[in-house]
Amino acid sequence: MSAPDGGGPAARGGPGNPAPRVRVSRTLLFVALLGYALWVVGPMLWVVASSLKDNADIFRHTFALPEWGDLRTENYVQAWREASFGDYFLNSVLVTGSSVVLITALGAMAAYALARFALPGGRAVFWLFLAGLMIPAQLAVVPLFFELRALGLLNSRLGLVLVYTANGLPFAIFILAGFFRALPRTLHEAAVIDGADEWTAFWRVMLPLARPGLVTVAIFQFIGVWKEYFFAFMLTSGDVTGSARTLPLGLANLAITAQYRSDYGSLFAGIVLVALPLLIVFVLLQRHIVKGVTAGAVKG
Repeated sequence: MSAPDGGGPAARGGPGNPAPRVRVSRTLLFVALLGYALWVVGPMLWVVASSLKDNADIFRHTFALPEWGDLRTENYVQAWREASFGDYFLNSVLVTGSSVVLITALGAMAAYALARFALPGGRAVFWLFLAGLMIPAQLAVVPLFFELRALGLLNSRLGLVLVYTANGLPFAIFILAGFFRALPRTLHEAAVIDGADEWTAFWRVMLPLARPGLVTVAIFQFIGVWKEYFFAFMLTSGDVTGSARTLPLGLANLAITAQYRSDYGSLFAGIVLVALPLLIVFVLLQRHIVKGVTAGAVKG
C-alpha cells in the first residue's frame, strides 16, 4: 500500500491538524516597533527642538539639535504673553475640567439607570443616546448657535461647557453602561438588604467598582475637549482674544501672526504648550486606559 501523498485534509491543516503558526523573529518585531516609535516620537521631538531655536536656525539647521548656549526659551515667554496664551490656557482648563466632570457624573448616573433597571422605554432611550454618536458636528452647529444665542450664552465658557457635555454624554453612557452591566447584581442586592437606598447603593457600592470605566471616560473626554476646535470656533465670536476662546483657537491665531512676523520659534513653542498637558495626562494615566478597556470587555 502506497504511502499517503500528504495532500489530505489533515496535512493541509484540517480540524485534526491545525495549520502551523507563522513565527516572527523577535529581532524583526523589535525593529518594526522601534521604527514605529521613531515615526511617532520623532516629529514631537523635532517640534520641541524647533521651539528652542530662532528662525535662522530653524531653516539653516532644520534637523539639528539647538546649541545649549543658544536655547531660545524666550519663544515660550513670547507665546505665553504676547499671543495671550495665558488667557487661552485658563479658558481651556476651566471649560475642559467642567465638561469632563459633568460628562463623567451625568454619564455614570444615566448609564447606571439604563443598565441596571428595567425601565419602560429604557432600551429605546439607550439607543437614542447612542444615535448621538452618529450625528456629525457640522449638522448640529447651526441649531446650537441659534439656541445659545437665544439663551445669551454665545461666546461664553458656560455655553461651551453645555455643548461639550451634551456632545460627550453618548460616548460616556455607551462605555459606562457596559461596566455597570458587568458588575454582579448580588452586590447591589446585598447593599439594599443592609438598608441602603438606591442612591447610597449607587454612590457607595456600584460607582467605586466602575472606577476603571470612569477614568477611561474622563481621559478620552479630556483629550477630546482639550483639542476641540470646531465648536469653539463657531460658538465664540468677537475679538480674537475673546473671553471664551480656548487654546486651539489661540494656536490658530498664533499661526497666522507668526507667519506675518516670520516668528516660527514662537509658533512651535505654542504647539508644545498645547500638546504638553495631553502628553502628561496620557503618560500618567495610560495604565488606567488599558485597565478600563480590558475590564469593560469582561462580563460579570
